[in-house]
Amino acid sequence: MKLVDKQSDKLSLKRQCELLDIARSSYYYKPSKETEQNLLLMQQIDKLHLKYPFYGVKRMRAALSDIYQPLNEKRIRRLMHKMGIVTIYPKLNLSKPYKWNQHFPYLLRNFSIERANQVWSTDITYIPMEKGFMYMCAVIDWYSRYLIYWTISNTLTSDFCIEAVEEGIRVNGKPEIINTDQGSQFTSEQFIECVLSKGIQLSMDGKGRATDNIAIERFWRSLKYENIYLYEYKDSVELYLGIAGYVDFYNKERKHQSLEEQTPENVYNTAIKKQITAAAFTT
Repeated sequence: MKLVDKQSDKLSLKRQCELLDIARSSYYYKPSKETEQNLLLMQQIDKLHLKYPFYGVKRMRAALSDIYQPLNEKRIRRLMHKMGIVTIYPKLNLSKPYKWNQHFPYLLRNFSIERANQVWSTDITYIPMEKGFMYMCAVIDWYSRYLIYWTISNTLTSDFCIEAVEEGIRVNGKPEIINTDQGSQFTSEQFIECVLSKGIQLSMDGKGRATDNIAIERFWRSLKYENIYLYEYKDSVELYLGIAGYVDFYNKERKHQSLEEQTPENVYNTAIKKQITAAAFTT
């Protein structure tokens, strides 16, 4: 039985999507018209990038090519660009931020993160499906590793990044700092205005530094190896529900060694309660 019934006389498509908590664009999404061979290659690129984030186009081509499947750099470069994949060293003009956009310094070097909602990190990643792909934007609390909010889109625009931040703030309150990379989505005027207008400091990764946004990068690896690569989601609705289930598990059940075998939700909620109690005593 399909989750969304476009023939329903009782509920409109808009209302059905609202009840499922998915965007209508996700329902109308049609998989990218890449060939099956290219989609498979993109999945291989994604896995290799997670394992070796310092691989550029040339090394990626060399790793994926063999006598039975010769690949050229132009093809690998186009697919990496389409996926939004950026290697960690200075390179050719691939996935660069728009030069006329405003950039901000990295604020977290030698910075002590001691409480929840002190620093959030946000990023975008490529998510493969059986017959296409989507992009996912997520916001994570650096202190507790609690996933604040996430959303998916079929385009690499700043809109769904702004949605993730605004909804995260609406549900959990605002952080002191938000850290991003220097991608065009995060250096856009709209995203910068969204952050700064709320009195939040904006921090951006240094060029060629893979560890500057390590909190969200570790989440991407966990999500893909523990969920995405294990299931071949057929469409965006199935993908959305699969990710929702994993995020619920990640936040509420998956214990982290770095958190002394506690779950992110427990660490986050405990920290917030302590901060509220401490603030009450000081007023």
